[in-house]
Amino acid sequence: MSDVRVRTNDEAGDGPDAESCRIVELPSKGARSGRRYGGVLLGGGMLLLLAGGLGFGGWRHYQAARDVAALAEQTRTAVPEVRVAAVRPSGDIMKVTLPATTTAFEAANIFARTSGYIEKRYVDIGDHVKKGDLLAEITAPELDQQIAQAQATLAQNQAALQQAQASRELADVTNARDSNLVKQGWLTAQQGDNDRLTLRAQQAAVNVAQSNITAQEAQIRVLQQEKDYQRVVAPFDGVITQRNVDNGSLVQAGSTFMFTLMHSNVIRTQVFVPQDEAFGVAPDVDAVIRVPEIPGRTFPGKVTRIATALQPGSRTLLTEIDVPNPDGVLNPGIYCTVELSIPRRTPSMIIPSDALVFDQNGLHVVVVRNGVVHFQQVSIARDFGTTVEVREGVRPGEQVVLNPAVNLAEGSKVAIRKTEVS
Repeated sequence: MSDVRVRTNDEAGDGPDAESCRIVELPSKGARSGRRYGGVLLGGGMLLLLAGGLGFGGWRHYQAARDVAALAEQTRTAVPEVRVAAVRPSGDIMKVTLPATTTAFEAANIFARTSGYIEKRYVDIGDHVKKGDLLAEITAPELDQQIAQAQATLAQNQAALQQAQASRELADVTNARDSNLVKQGWLTAQQGDNDRLTLRAQQAAVNVAQSNITAQEAQIRVLQQEKDYQRVVAPFDGVITQRNVDNGSLVQAGSTFMFTLMHSNVIRTQVFVPQDEAFGVAPDVDAVIRVPEIPGRTFPGKVTRIATALQPGSRTLLTEIDVPNPDGVLNPGIYCTVELSIPRRTPSMIIPSDALVFDQNGLHVVVVRNGVVHFQQVSIARDFGTTVEVREGVRPGEQVVLNPAVNLAEGSKVAIRKTEVS
């Protein structure tokens, strides 16, 4: 390497300061050639790296495209596996659980049948009574006076009858005697007519007197019946559930409510059966009554009577079930549930709930026939949670797909993975 010394202006005489003089070393020709060769090598290496990266990226893209094409071909030609369940027919007996209400087998609101005051009340709420037991006594002194007056009037009518009978006998004798005299010419025909008509009038008077006696006797019986009603008695065995009078209360005949009596040895349970389950309900159908507040105990019974006609508003059939209640555990007016074992009249099928599909096409299931899927519309009769009762759309023994995939289409081929029986 050769050094070239360059003089500054100061060294040329422009200034005396020698420190302002500096030396600039310029590379020689050989050094410049070596550096140029190194730059070429570096550029070439970078080009090689870039070309290698581009080639590797292209190869990776080709591999990914080939894998995607292979996957698409596999997806297009692959047969998916599905889980299926067999459709089974419903049983001959349909068990239906419905809410119900208990009522007394017999219930009567007892009203006063005569006017007066309560002289003595013998029962209260909750008392058990037998038929004919005395519940209360009513006093009515004016009724006794009415009876006495009616009996006196009856005696007058009886006396009037005797008087009319005597007058009729007299008229009969007179008519018989005078009729012979008229025939013999001793009396005029007018006298004979008077005697005959007088007899007829006396006979009518007797009939009137007898009718008055009959009417008066009937009136006395009415008053006597009212007097009998002063003793209020139980019409049947039962329990007093309401009491509305007390000692000294004023009661009016036909309007004062006194007691409510219920017969609870047999409980009448009323349930309204919906229309789709009413067909098949008939007397002697088995029923089981359950009360939430009495766990672990059931009350068996049978359908006793049905209303035959459905309620127009609710489309339900009133059904009554008589349940023996000898120990009095059941009370009238409580909420309960009734399980009816109704003979099935219309056929239906049972399928798992997982087989149902609801989309823009409505409610349907996917049925597998000979390895090909078919979409079948169905209508549900009842929902049991894990299973549903289908009224129409499938047949017994058919296989329905469980949880069908969204990409299944009509006519797609599938392979059955496992058959599950519900």
